[in-house]
Amino acid sequence: MLRFVLSFFGAIFTLVTMGLFMVALSIGAVFWMYGRDLPSHESLAQYTPPTISRIYSAEGRLIDEFAQERRLFTPAEEIPDLVKQAFISAEDKNFYTHKGYDTRGIASAALDAVRSRGQDIRGASTITQQVMKNFLLGGERRAERKIKEIILATRLEETLSKEKILELYLNEIFLGQNSYGVTAAAQTYFNKSLNELTPHEAATLASMPKAPSDYHPVREKERLLARRNFVLKEMMENGYISKAVHEEESAQPLRSVQNGDFDNFKLALPPRDYFTDEIRRQLSGTFGEEEFFSGGMTVRATIDPEMQKVAARALRRQLEEYDRNQGQWRGTGVTIPEEQLRTQEAWRAALSDADVPRDIDLDGPWRPAVVLNVEAQSLRLGIEDVQETEAEPFVVPREDISWLRGDFFDNFSVGDVVLVRRMTTGDDGAGDFMRWTLRQVPEVQGGFMAMDVNTGRVIAMQGGFSYQHSVFNRATQAQRQPGSSFKPFVYASALDSGYTPATIIIDAPIEIDTPQGLWRPRNASNRYYGPTPLRTGIEQSRNLMTIRLAQEVGMDVVADYAERFGVYDNMGRFLANSLGSEETTLYKMVAAYAMFANGGERVEPTLVDRIQDRYGNTVYRHDKRDCVDCGNPALPADQSPRIVSNRERIMNAVTAYQLTSMMTGVVDRGTAARHIDLPVPVAGKTGTTNESKDVWFVGFTNSVVAGCYIGYDQPRGLGRGASGGGYCGPVFQRFMSEAVEKFGGGPFRVPDACMFIKIDRFTGARLSDDASGEHVVSECFRQGEEPSFGVTFDGGFAMGANLPLVEEIGSGEGREVTTSTGRKAIVGPKANFGTLSSGGLY
Repeated sequence: MLRFVLSFFGAIFTLVTMGLFMVALSIGAVFWMYGRDLPSHESLAQYTPPTISRIYSAEGRLIDEFAQERRLFTPAEEIPDLVKQAFISAEDKNFYTHKGYDTRGIASAALDAVRSRGQDIRGASTITQQVMKNFLLGGERRAERKIKEIILATRLEETLSKEKILELYLNEIFLGQNSYGVTAAAQTYFNKSLNELTPHEAATLASMPKAPSDYHPVREKERLLARRNFVLKEMMENGYISKAVHEEESAQPLRSVQNGDFDNFKLALPPRDYFTDEIRRQLSGTFGEEEFFSGGMTVRATIDPEMQKVAARALRRQLEEYDRNQGQWRGTGVTIPEEQLRTQEAWRAALSDADVPRDIDLDGPWRPAVVLNVEAQSLRLGIEDVQETEAEPFVVPREDISWLRGDFFDNFSVGDVVLVRRMTTGDDGAGDFMRWTLRQVPEVQGGFMAMDVNTGRVIAMQGGFSYQHSVFNRATQAQRQPGSSFKPFVYASALDSGYTPATIIIDAPIEIDTPQGLWRPRNASNRYYGPTPLRTGIEQSRNLMTIRLAQEVGMDVVADYAERFGVYDNMGRFLANSLGSEETTLYKMVAAYAMFANGGERVEPTLVDRIQDRYGNTVYRHDKRDCVDCGNPALPADQSPRIVSNRERIMNAVTAYQLTSMMTGVVDRGTAARHIDLPVPVAGKTGTTNESKDVWFVGFTNSVVAGCYIGYDQPRGLGRGASGGGYCGPVFQRFMSEAVEKFGGGPFRVPDACMFIKIDRFTGARLSDDASGEHVVSECFRQGEEPSFGVTFDGGFAMGANLPLVEEIGSGEGREVTTSTGRKAIVGPKANFGTLSSGGLY
């Protein structure tokens, strides 16, 4: 009997042992089969997750950020224990003890599935398994993927520490609202850093991985609250918080940014503008879009936020002034259906969805509004984010559209979305409220840019009236004809070719036979002025003189200068291009003028001072000058460090000063004189193209260069009398008035090789050193070169004998000057064509 019992139990034992062996062998075979050709888990040791690239102002203030996945990477040692404990309690309470997978958790999940007959299927993945799923395997719910997950999790536990695994998980996981990782999520939901989170807020974040869309803090508030309290209970049971803390935190209401309990972190950021978007465009081209949007770059921009506001305001004011002078109402083109206007809640919701710009601040912020009623003498409006009061009724009186041609008041319809601003008693939106006034985005557009002449740092850039209305950056992307603002490059090529500011060029009619027909260029005044010095030619922007000068110098030389200064990459050698008929950008023109201002040294314009990678390593620095004494601790307190410039010289210093001196005449008495008046020396040049399709002004002090252009995006004439001085001059004046206060200004640096001789600026005749008078100018000539006076150039163009007699501008009388003996003498009048011969001026 005993033998039979032993034999029976021996057989059972053998069967069980063999069964277990076979099960183990089968499991081993399955794991061996699925363990082949798995992705390498070792790469996770060097994994760098996609993170936000952020842009800071020169003062270190965050001004914009770019990301495909909004993630802020935080090392494990900087993540507070409270946050780690919340996620461990919610997702994997045995995290610190298991070897990559949780046998008890798997068994419990399987048992629940059997009990519910497949209705209650829940995951049993550990945090390590979730890392493997998120990084290497994908999210399909299949047994094969779960097996691979366990295999890789086991291997990963042997490779990385628990803290490193937790770091990967907490930085990679998606937590809703386009937030990846706990740091970004804390900012998104609570506008807090991780260190500022309370236990119930940490538990709220830990509730999200399960299904972020199913736990929305507004739509699924009760569901999220229940899940949060479950996580708090788990934290208490795991010993991470006390019972008292659990009770106190569970009683807290569910608060979030989305529910309006906290300010959105984006409110601290200024609206995206042309400056930061241009940084995005340039760096995406340099580093690649993928690297810029996911590389976690820290970009220190050159922008001066204060001057950026000044630039935007200056350009917007001019564009709006022009637009209102046209007397046409276009509105926004957006309407709201009448059925959505029946309740305040409905029209406010519809208005918030209206696609109209909200980034305009001109004499106060412009706000979207909807026409609720058209009355006999006023429009009644509903205004976004403003509650109506008796002291501030939401009405616009009929008198507000007095600037329109005709009375279009009756053409407004209920549901029209318009833009309005408060009209106040003071300037720039200050003072007591008067009424609401209608505004519209101008159809005419333009660009403005300002930069440091010595470093190339762009301090302000405005690419249009409103970035939210049109993201096209007219400062960097718009190819426009510079017109007469290109002429300084013609004069620069001449001055470097042996001409002087006193050289005489004939201002007379020209006829050129071209394949397109006979070209008869003319001056803007439709007059001809005869023999005239170069200085007066550029001051008065004489087209015919410029063409003759370009012909004398040669268009190959002129084009070489334009290319050397970066205005064009490959300029056409056509004579018409000497008048600025070939297109370029404002960005290039302003950078080129900076090289006139700094004495002829190359500067590269930049919107970025420095770029650091995610680890803080500098990968780009714009300023490569050598600071010789910066590391010298014995440097006296009243002595500045010596900085050695390594900039390339692209223009003779004397030529740069001569040209700058001539362009100060443009501002002092030339085409810009009526519109620019600053307390420091200013040089510049206006530009107006054919039919006034584009108007320009680019000018500079000895520290800042700025430029403006105005024109329609689809080029057409700006109207009779439009000019660069009249339209862009005021923009420059408004900006530079404040720039001079901030950055200063002074005389332009005179090269040592300058020799000054006084000349008559109308005739080019040499005067005595003591001569004085309105028409006397002290001109720089190169030392060691004996200047020639009275030599006349005509560019080789024939002059007919029947040309009209040309008188000096404004008068045919001579001018009184004081000679070296102290006596008064009459100089002039200017020579006419009868005094000219092939031998020169007589």
